[in-house]
Amino acid sequence: MKKNDLEKDSVRRLRIDDSADNQRLDNFLLARLKGVPKSRIYKLVRGGEVRVNGGRAEVGYRLKLGDEVRIPPVRLAVPVITPATHLPQGGIRLLPHILYRDDALIALNKPAGMAVHGGSGISRGVIEQMRLELPECRYMELVHRLDRETSGVLLIALKRRALVGLHAAMRDGRIEKRYLTLVAGRWPNPLQHVKLPLHKRVTDDGEKRVTVRDAGQTAHTVFRRLQSHAGFTLLEAELKTGRTHQIRVHTSHLGFPIAGDDKYGDFELNRQLMKQGLKRMFLHAARLAFEHPVSGERMLIEAPLPDDLAGFLEKLNAQAI
Repeated sequence: MKKNDLEKDSVRRLRIDDSADNQRLDNFLLARLKGVPKSRIYKLVRGGEVRVNGGRAEVGYRLKLGDEVRIPPVRLAVPVITPATHLPQGGIRLLPHILYRDDALIALNKPAGMAVHGGSGISRGVIEQMRLELPECRYMELVHRLDRETSGVLLIALKRRALVGLHAAMRDGRIEKRYLTLVAGRWPNPLQHVKLPLHKRVTDDGEKRVTVRDAGQTAHTVFRRLQSHAGFTLLEAELKTGRTHQIRVHTSHLGFPIAGDDKYGDFELNRQLMKQGLKRMFLHAARLAFEHPVSGERMLIEAPLPDDLAGFLEKLNAQAI
């Protein structure tokens, strides 16, 4: 944005709907007054220029359904770059990958190779793509994330109430997350609880790296052995905590790297697997179970193993015969 490229805004009176229910007043204003310093917004609120239902309000006031917020004239920076408002020709479409949808949330079967959001050289991720494909949805936010090469169930909130409720459920451990992964080696135990603390750091080039370290954050994964193959084991991994790269680091640290993992895996083995048809990391978010954040209904969302991973398993089975 150019500092000298400004326009005068007019008085706005906004009625609070589901998209802003229970949101702090300061965060509500920051999202609608792009380019205005936070200090200026706080001054507007404390000076009584921002009104809620005709009266003064604190910056930390939690907005409620039906509240009316008066936003005074404020000088706003005009964006230099206008975001895309139409779908480009070609490329993947995500609507066919929707597993479940209602007016509060979407459960998507995320394809491998697609980042959940843009940035770091990626112009458009899942959330940006979904906003283009569903422009009628006024509110749309990621509930959680999956690594770019991980496929499977991804939740997107269509109401702020749903986002807040699902985040609370995650913090309280009330969302069951299960993944399917193929690791190198013969996993010894049919059921194994792995509790290894994880430390996350960002390298100088901006890459996230996670290591097992005593001073790290608590991390707990429950592994169940599903199938044994020649030199590999198919596991179900249940996340009891949701740390960055948790499954990948836990398996690698124990000497069972995930097949195709280009960050924590066996690089020589990965080259061999590439020739055999495994083009990416064998990690798939297969199942989410949770209470619906609005209705309270018990939800079970499952995504079948995608064709590329299922096909690779079939090759391993054929080699064992």
